[in-house]
Amino acid sequence: MDKTAGQKSATAFLYPPVEPFDQRMLEVGDGHRVYVEQCGAPAGVPVLVVHGGPGGGCSPAMRRYFDPNTYRIVLFDQRGCGRSRPNASVEANTTWHLVADMEAIRRALGLSRWLLFGGSWGATLSLIYAIKHPERVAGLVLRGVFLMTRAELDWFYGGGAGAFWPEHWARFSGAVPASERGDLIAAYRRRLFSGQIGEEARFARLWAGWENALATIDHEVALADSPSDYARSFARLENHYFTHDGFLEHDGWILAQKPVLADIPTVVVQGRYDMICPPVSAWRLAEGWARADLRMIPAAGHALSEPGISAELVRCTDAFRHQASALGL
Repeated sequence: MDKTAGQKSATAFLYPPVEPFDQRMLEVGDGHRVYVEQCGAPAGVPVLVVHGGPGGGCSPAMRRYFDPNTYRIVLFDQRGCGRSRPNASVEANTTWHLVADMEAIRRALGLSRWLLFGGSWGATLSLIYAIKHPERVAGLVLRGVFLMTRAELDWFYGGGAGAFWPEHWARFSGAVPASERGDLIAAYRRRLFSGQIGEEARFARLWAGWENALATIDHEVALADSPSDYARSFARLENHYFTHDGFLEHDGWILAQKPVLADIPTVVVQGRYDMICPPVSAWRLAEGWARADLRMIPAAGHALSEPGISAELVRCTDAFRHQASALGL
């Protein structure tokens, strides 16, 4: 890693801002319309950006991790968030719906294979898509790995991370009665789906605020509050997915399927001090996977916007563009 990365803003390592050459709403069934955009080179190396959350939505900054003269950059907002509609809806909204939506996007754009670029929940979804459609994935660039396991949820919502940030944990856990604190995901679910808009908004901000507070080692940046509309879709969708353990068949499902991924070249960029998705998950994913390259960033947390994380991710995408022909892109 560039030793100067931690001294610069993340944007110093990114490509210049770029505007989409294509924006569309894709009908994916079940009453859902998914926002899709394309940037960069129309005939370039195709890459799908898979945002986090669930419920995070894509942003213009995500376009800037790729050379726009080389890459055909595809971004989409997953069901229920961002510009996709209906907003904050959990109806017909599961991991398997999202995998099917990704395939629908690929077909609609006439692509045979693509790279996947995803962080946090975006890494989870990228891995699951690759497990189900390995022939469609030319490579993976993953950040802040989350394997959708009960141990990871217990860490973040059961007090593990709270031992490092007790003041933020007290605010998050103390918002519900003591009798309900043994299962905060369930306690928040009752309030995020209460049907009382004021209560839903309040608890959505608390849910998003707990995650924001721990997202980066730059604590001043981390304290920024999320807008109410964003917080509501983010909190409801995260809680919905976590309540159902990501809709996976069993705990540890992704690691159990790892042999399917064996031939896919993969880079994993992980912050050493990631409090949301601790590095052990990235290590377990890369362990024994010959084509997986784990790159631990020493002075970084979870966020995409961490300077060291951004610098390494751009380095990864620059390397993949030079391998495009060998990867069949």
